[in-house]
Amino acid sequence: IDMMTLVGQYDSPFVRRVAITLHIYGLPFKRNAMSVFSDAEEMAKINPIVRIPSLVLEDGGVLIDSGAMIDYLDGLAGPSQSLTPAQEPERQRVLQIMAYATAAIDKLGTITYEHAFHPPQHVSQDWMARCHRQLEGALQVLEEIPKEPYFLGETLTQADITTGVMIGYMKLGRYKPFPSAAYPTLEALSQRLETLDAFAAARPSPEETMPSTVKG
Repeated sequence: IDMMTLVGQYDSPFVRRVAITLHIYGLPFKRNAMSVFSDAEEMAKINPIVRIPSLVLEDGGVLIDSGAMIDYLDGLAGPSQSLTPAQEPERQRVLQIMAYATAAIDKLGTITYEHAFHPPQHVSQDWMARCHRQLEGALQVLEEIPKEPYFLGETLTQADITTGVMIGYMKLGRYKPFPSAAYPTLEALSQRLETLDAFAAARPSPEETMPSTVKG
């Protein structure tokens, strides 16, 4: 294996944040844009859990969690270039923002899959209401943190990347579009980030989308 291979489609914010990190660090990689739905059997050969992303390393090892991948890539980049600060208090601040953003992604995914896998009459409205409250709680926290222009001022960090891909995922609008008017600082951050080359290079193509309805 002559370079890393990132497995997964860019409509996944977890795949996308790894790709953006690779681009920013200037680390060469190949991509295998297989789908967890249509390519499940092939996916299982790489990742038995059949989840994305997977990152196949140069030595053939496989990382299967985007957080682990980012930690690994930070190590390759070194402390001076790392998008996750090595020193406190900046490190704790970035990790906390990332935690809110990944929680929002998880809730968005839950909402998306509930509607994809269940016909309307079988969607749990109580469960959806709870997920929406949790999502909105995370968005409100992220909205209120100053961004001048990024969470740590002029320095782009993994907090911005993870929040940016979360907003991008919400803007795919599978279930409910991103309410830009309700979250103006997040909307402004998203617009800034999407002009960056690394974000543009990891934008999902029209073919990289989850089926609107998922058959068992």
